[in-house]
Amino acid sequence: MKIVTDCAADMTAEELEKLGIVQAPLFIQFPEGEVNSADISSDDFYNRLEAMRPQIPTTAQPSSGIFAELYRKLAQVEKNILSIHISSGLSGTINSARDGGEQVKGEADVRFWDTLTLSGGERFQVMAAALASKAGWAMDKIHERLGKIREKTEVIYTLDTLEYLARGGRIGRVKALAGALLNLKPVIRVDADGKYSTVTTGRTLTRSMTSIVDHLYEKYGNTPVWVTVLHGRFAEKAEALSNEIRQRLNIAKMEIQRISPVLGVHTGPGIVGAAVIPMELMGDLTG
Repeated sequence: MKIVTDCAADMTAEELEKLGIVQAPLFIQFPEGEVNSADISSDDFYNRLEAMRPQIPTTAQPSSGIFAELYRKLAQVEKNILSIHISSGLSGTINSARDGGEQVKGEADVRFWDTLTLSGGERFQVMAAALASKAGWAMDKIHERLGKIREKTEVIYTLDTLEYLARGGRIGRVKALAGALLNLKPVIRVDADGKYSTVTTGRTLTRSMTSIVDHLYEKYGNTPVWVTVLHGRFAEKAEALSNEIRQRLNIAKMEIQRISPVLGVHTGPGIVGAAVIPMELMGDLTG
């Protein structure tokens, strides 16, 4: 079985190669032309993003034709394909994937999985599927595990500014202006329906980061967890958040990673948060 995903999963190039995962492109549309998010470094992206202010680029999902071509190529080697994608509540990517799958019926057996999340939360599901496939698990068993991971994973973050969400149309400009005037730092999570909701709002980043840790402790308690701290270009805050999480949660594995540029379009560089999963759901696969 081949695993296909998209670059919103924040998989590293090393992980993709090691696990044999194929990544469909997500695109960033700058005034001077379109760029595959996977082909631009985080720092180059944020430099270009900040140079464009007050404008921002737009993003685009792959066409159904791109997916059909990708599946057709993979089917020459392996006809069984599991395509795992960013939440349908946040992107139409999985719909394009399904349309692409319709175009290759008879050539490939493509199944689809809506992660109902993104970034580090999507990465956990993609990684688990690839490792389970390598271990010889049947599709039904893989789907069962992915369902448990989807249910138990938390993706939560805070932002230094609401201006990028506002410019991208993700929140109203009036709300963003009010937040800016009050210097509010919202804490946002991905709900069970795969859409964003606001957990709370802090007056400072430090307070909002503590609220993230409070929320995670309330959810996981002393359960051993794998934590991926995520940021745009906010390394100092990411380090501070990881230290605070270590003090409160039972850490089985901790890492710090940067989010994909295609996600950074809507957040700007000042994003910091975490994806968290109970280690028991990954430990038997990672060894």
